[in-house]
Amino acid sequence: MTDTLLYDGPVGDAPTLVLAHGAGAPMDSPFMDAVTGRLAERGHRVARFEFPYMARRRAEGTKRPPDRQPVLLECFRAVIEHLGGPEAVVVGGKSMGGRMASLIAAEMPVRGLLCLGYPFHPPGKPEKPRTEHLAALDLPALVLQGTRDPFGRPDEVARYKLSGRTKVRWIEDGDHDLKPRKSSGRDHAAALDEVAEIASRFLRHLAP
Repeated sequence: MTDTLLYDGPVGDAPTLVLAHGAGAPMDSPFMDAVTGRLAERGHRVARFEFPYMARRRAEGTKRPPDRQPVLLECFRAVIEHLGGPEAVVVGGKSMGGRMASLIAAEMPVRGLLCLGYPFHPPGKPEKPRTEHLAALDLPALVLQGTRDPFGRPDEVARYKLSGRTKVRWIEDGDHDLKPRKSSGRDHAAALDEVAEIASRFLRHLAP
């Protein structure tokens, strides 16, 4: 919602990253705060917003299911226009938010797409991919995905047709929140540092 945007990072000539939340957590969840803070430290401007159902949940304190896709996309478009239009932004998001960002990227000339834990398919159902529109994307796109993500593991994602401009970078032992197990030898903070560094390089390449 354009009246409740959260901004992090410096204002500059580079495009703003518009980052959408996942289905069950708000724009200021620990994951969103951690990723956004790391990107801001690296000099990137990030704008966060909430879809209508999450804004109502915040206001009323009651749990609500996500809005239908047309409502989610309408909200995303309104935020983009508020921020100066598609050529002024990179779109992205966590899980469901990333999927909505990818649908926006398929219809609007945004500068790029950044997905954090993309829901390639429902858990346990790799035969039901949510990837048809990704094959035709004609813009730079980056997906950061944990190798243990039940929404899309390496062997499953390898079978899907993606655009030649879409890159998938794997976070070793990461789950849907890109969090590795303790047995991996590193913690969530270290994994998110890696995520932020890869995402930062991607965003720098999109700067004018």
